[in-house]
Amino acid sequence: MTATTNTAARTATDTQTSSARHRDPAWQAFALLRTVFTIAPLAFGLDKFFNILVDWPSYLAPVAANMVLISPQQFMYIVGVIEIVAGIAVLVVPRYGSLLVAVWLAGIIVNLLLIPDFFDVALRDFGLFVAALALFRLSFVPGNGAMLGKRA
Repeated sequence: MTATTNTAARTATDTQTSSARHRDPAWQAFALLRTVFTIAPLAFGLDKFFNILVDWPSYLAPVAANMVLISPQQFMYIVGVIEIVAGIAVLVVPRYGSLLVAVWLAGIIVNLLLIPDFFDVALRDFGLFVAALALFRLSFVPGNGAMLGKRA
């Protein structure tokens, strides 16, 4: 009987703690950024194979296109795989996945700064870069967890 009582008490405490955590602005910011940095890389990574949203090879700087030994579209396939992995990493291990996304965005920004007509996109990606770093910092808040389903 005491085991059942202890389990019920623990469940009630966990529910109260979970409810309080969901009201915490730091947890809400973490959850929002984690969701966005999971979905966006997955969606954009998948689109690298279909070019539905945009013609992705046109976002590869000519100097970069000349450096790789494959076509810009083939390069975008590799980019797509990396973005899909990054999205999954943010979902499963946000502390490290957020850093992967930040580094990836830094590379994208450098590439975009080499294309004169894409400075506005580079500036937008800089904002995303800062947001990925914010997700990294928020992953250290107790309760946000370093891994899916685990508490830090």
